[in-house]
Amino acid sequence: MRSLIACCGVALTVITATARAGGNPGDSQRIDAGRRVYIAQCAACHGLHGEGQPNWDRPNATGEMPAPPHDRTGHTWKHSDAMLYRLIKSGWRDPFNKTQRLTMPAFGQVLSPKEIRDVIEYLKTMWTPEQRRFQLEESQQAPFPPEAR
Repeated sequence: MRSLIACCGVALTVITATARAGGNPGDSQRIDAGRRVYIAQCAACHGLHGEGQPNWDRPNATGEMPAPPHDRTGHTWKHSDAMLYRLIKSGWRDPFNKTQRLTMPAFGQVLSPKEIRDVIEYLKTMWTPEQRRFQLEESQQAPFPPEAR
């Protein structure tokens, strides 16, 4: 009986994670791998739960835009898979910054294409179903690049 309860608990966890990601059961391994990458490489700036830095929507004292949230309160979900992949791989400088430094550092030399895709799939678990649908539609026109498929 205990093993049946444990098995049901594991199944429920997988189904819940899969439903949150909007994918299929095979995606749960990718999401878990992405969570590990996120914690190791992204959480220091974007927050352990994707909450971003305080006052992320206006320049800080040095004139730079703080790291935005990746959860449902942010705007990450408005970008296609291709755009998110490019931002993580190549970095990005916010045009509102007063400095020339990259706002988002490039991780293309640190993370593999698979790891970049995994972390993006993990980010999707932080969004509402409506946000995931919007992002999926955006990604139909701009999917992951071939190296990340």
